[in-house]
Amino acid sequence: MNWNSHEFIWLDWTVLAVGILGVVWAVWRAIVKDKKAQQGEDSSAYLFGKGEPWYVIGMAIFAANIGSEHLVGLAGTGAKSGVGMAHWEMQGWMILILGWLFVPFYQLMINKMGKIITMPDFLKFRYTQRTGSWLSIITLVAYILTKVSVTALTGGIFFKYLWGLNFWVGAIGLILITAVFTVFGGMKGVMTLSTIQTPILIIGSFLVLFLGLATLGNGNIACGWTEMMSYCSQLNNGYGTTHMFHWEEGDSMYQEYPGFVVFIGASIIGFWYWCTDQHIVQRVLGQVPGEDNAEVMKRARRGTIAAGFFKVLPCFMFLIPGMIAAALAQKGAFQMEETDAAFAIMVQQVLPAGVKGIVTIGFICALVASLAAFFNSCATLFTEDFYKPIKKGMTEEHYVFVGRVATVVVVILGFAWLPIMMGMDTLYNYLQGIQSLLAPAMVVVFACGILSKKVTPKAGEYTMIFGFLIGMLRLVTNVLTDTGKAQMDGAIWDATAWFWQTNWLVFECWLLVFLLVFIYAVSFFTPAPTQQQIEAITFTQDFKKSIKESWGTFDIVGTLVVVGLCACFYAYFW
Repeated sequence: MNWNSHEFIWLDWTVLAVGILGVVWAVWRAIVKDKKAQQGEDSSAYLFGKGEPWYVIGMAIFAANIGSEHLVGLAGTGAKSGVGMAHWEMQGWMILILGWLFVPFYQLMINKMGKIITMPDFLKFRYTQRTGSWLSIITLVAYILTKVSVTALTGGIFFKYLWGLNFWVGAIGLILITAVFTVFGGMKGVMTLSTIQTPILIIGSFLVLFLGLATLGNGNIACGWTEMMSYCSQLNNGYGTTHMFHWEEGDSMYQEYPGFVVFIGASIIGFWYWCTDQHIVQRVLGQVPGEDNAEVMKRARRGTIAAGFFKVLPCFMFLIPGMIAAALAQKGAFQMEETDAAFAIMVQQVLPAGVKGIVTIGFICALVASLAAFFNSCATLFTEDFYKPIKKGMTEEHYVFVGRVATVVVVILGFAWLPIMMGMDTLYNYLQGIQSLLAPAMVVVFACGILSKKVTPKAGEYTMIFGFLIGMLRLVTNVLTDTGKAQMDGAIWDATAWFWQTNWLVFECWLLVFLLVFIYAVSFFTPAPTQQQIEAITFTQDFKKSIKESWGTFDIVGTLVVVGLCACFYAYFW
């Protein structure tokens, strides 16, 4: 048997089949055990999970973030642009803000409302009903048109390059498998799958990294690293792709990622994604009824610290292997016609027989877990924010059924959007643009909502709506002008060139500043928050005591280590 075969052989397929059956059994066993413990269906457990250990929460946050866009897009970007995109991945420090700052406020709101909350719940309580409803609508539309469809799209691409599978077979198969998994597994299934896939994915990706470096360095990993850095430093017209900041206007990557603005822009998106996005925050909100506040916050915070450690890894798991693939292709080790093929080709070329099958199990679980997280969040938003207020007093089994129906609807809409996504030439840049247009309004509304007692309910509502409309107007101009690259003639286009031609990161930063001014300006002319709304963001002495009891030396040291690791990466690739 050829252990170094570059194709999937019978051993790989056998390992893959046995592994998948083992994963299905483990998830099914966990779900059955959980239902017996609950003595029936429970919509809160189905949608949020209950009292998971901190390390499971950490792995679930990490797994919810890692999807096919990493296996395809991040590795492909590494092959093409080096570490320029690392700003969006080196954000372990940003997840800490969720645990240290936002979790106490979310827990306070849970105590006030007497139930697990969604992000729209928070805005409805702090601002107005319409503010929360707008967030639900925006989030659902964003999930359907970007996250769900793109995960399926890039999943199809990954399987095409890895197995030579027809794109539509891979994409549709991934959606169907995930839909079935989400419908019957719920949050417990997602949490269990995350626990299984995270170590496999990490170990497998690092095998690709080290074996790829060894191949590039003729058996020496250190020599491989040196050769990769040497090759990538000569790309980009001599400016190189081995640094995260591009300062000179002559650098072609400066036009896309100008100077320090790239860090600010990535942080704005990261703040929105890690601290306020439903499918991430949902992982830290589960709790056992009657559980002490300090224990809930301790578990959630340590979960975010664990996720912070994990979040340091994707640059080494996907982005740098993409850079290695580019260097190997240049040496003639293999052909790589498209950079999106980088990671799948690395799996084929550097992993030995049998190991390819094991690693692929982790990758499949990652794809399913990530897509299932989006499906589950859509079901949660629809059930909690739209259906329950209309149909009060129904049985828990009924609410679980509605959540499952919502998942199926999301699947259908995702199918409908796929052909349109296929027709877009700059998919990855388009997705970054979508995030940059949605994030500023979310950041301003949530940050001001918890940090300021002067911001009024109507100010939050108007800022959410106005910020979203400005973002969508910019999106329309992006479509019409090829993200500002096309030459547009006419007096209107000339007069508005500042709006549609401005670099997307610069536009994002200015939009944030404008909305900050806007929310405080509107607050001067609209009614102040009620006493109940102020109390929702005011810590009592007892709650402050619970916060203090929820952290200790472990939390402080873990936090400092995460920040230190991120700082070291920035220092090396500055």
